[in-house]
Amino acid sequence: MTDQHVPVMLDEVLTALNLRDGGIYVDCTFGRGGHSAEMLARIGDGKLYAIDKDPTAIATAAEKFGTEPRFKIHHGSFADLSDFLQREGVFGKVDGVLIDLGVSSPQLDEAERGFSFMKDGPLDMRMNTAAGETAADYLSYASAAEIGLVLKELGEEKWHHRIAQFIVERRAEQPLETTMDLVRVIEAAVPRGAREKHKHPATRTFLALRLHINRELDDLRDVLGQCVEALATGGRLVVIGFHSLEDRIVKRYMREQARPPQMGRADLPLPMDAPKATLKLVGKAAKADSAELERNVRSRSAVLRVAEKLEVAA
Repeated sequence: MTDQHVPVMLDEVLTALNLRDGGIYVDCTFGRGGHSAEMLARIGDGKLYAIDKDPTAIATAAEKFGTEPRFKIHHGSFADLSDFLQREGVFGKVDGVLIDLGVSSPQLDEAERGFSFMKDGPLDMRMNTAAGETAADYLSYASAAEIGLVLKELGEEKWHHRIAQFIVERRAEQPLETTMDLVRVIEAAVPRGAREKHKHPATRTFLALRLHINRELDDLRDVLGQCVEALATGGRLVVIGFHSLEDRIVKRYMREQARPPQMGRADLPLPMDAPKATLKLVGKAAKADSAELERNVRSRSAVLRVAEKLEVAA
């Protein structure tokens, strides 16, 4: 599994999207095209629009679907969704949007990307390797207080203050340039007796830095509303999250849009300008089944949520 990305919860995703011949669909996180390929196989003469930050993903799309007239991809953040679909003339006409928030297997397995604390490579962590600062860049100047806050809020790291302090002390002597440089600092900072069982002490720090460097949670908050506006009535929004912070954002958003806050007294009719529900929840949150867990251990933390756009009165 080191050279191939296995799409997570593929059957569940295809069912949730309610794919139909001639439909218009969006894969907001193309990755290595696993979900996209299966979507294209099921939409007949429909259209599939995809987005990805990673230049390697864009190259993969060109290789796999470069001559496919039903497919078009945008290089950038999925926070660009509205602009992309408006340019294509399909905004408000989309039948289904997929957001798979996982990091692809090749990204994790390629040491030079810097995502893995198990492989030595440059401390990069950028999804878009053509733009923005690397994790090494950020750790070279950020204060201990700022680093600690990132580790606490985005990684829910108990030892955030101590790890941040060790990072700042280490860089005063020698820059942190590789993943193993950072791993050694974390291992020195986290007391051996206080480590989580069956979890590497660098897990939460690497997650937090990846989320921060790529603005992943900010982009997620930005795109959810765009997805709903992009959908036609009856269109589906399908999101796969892999950790509690992103899943919490998705769950809260879908619930808020399915049950907007009530205004006024409970015994009186709602005012004309009261917020209306824009989504209905489809089923309950789902997880990968045991057969998939055996095939792909990286699906163990996946949570799939589905919502459908309601007709909104003018």
